[in-house]
Amino acid sequence: MPRGKFITLEGIDGAGKSTHLSWIPAFLEARGARVRLTREPGGTSLGEALRSLLLDKTQHLHADTEALLMFAARREHLDKVILPALNAGEWVVCDRFTDASFAYQSGGSGLAWERVAALESWVQGALQPDLTLYFDVPAAVGKARTQAVRESDRFEQEGHAFFENVRAAYLRRARESAGRMIVIDGSLKLDSVKNSVETIILNSCF
Repeated sequence: MPRGKFITLEGIDGAGKSTHLSWIPAFLEARGARVRLTREPGGTSLGEALRSLLLDKTQHLHADTEALLMFAARREHLDKVILPALNAGEWVVCDRFTDASFAYQSGGSGLAWERVAALESWVQGALQPDLTLYFDVPAAVGKARTQAVRESDRFEQEGHAFFENVRAAYLRRARESAGRMIVIDGSLKLDSVKNSVETIILNSCF
């Protein structure tokens, strides 16, 4: 059985990932794919428990602790969900993956880029998504969108400089992963962004 495709969506909070996660699975299924939708941190019972801890704004975690918890959740996610689904021929669509650790744990929380890279190599080896859609918006836009729809979690309550650093780290990661990680202007009108996403997926995965 052919291996399934692994597609991830990335962006700062408020970039529009959730909006596009709502239609991408059906778009893929209409073209014959069997789709598993999942998220990080999360995806497993342990991952969801760690997600609650990581997003709890009463917690004040050391950057090392934060990264280790993220990668612990990721290891379980790979073992229990992502790899079995891919090996069974399913397409996995994931809300965030390791690019988010470079952005948030390195760019935002200040962990050395090389330490995140070492964890990436240890936890997932050579595995990378087949396609990563990175929705790019200015930090101020993402913040305004998030505040308009929900109460902030531990990351979302961070200030403007934090998200500028997260965005810069995402853009660095995109430059280093050209071909896999596609930058999409998330500040454009919804229909325009959706059309771009459809074209990218069709050209990259079919």
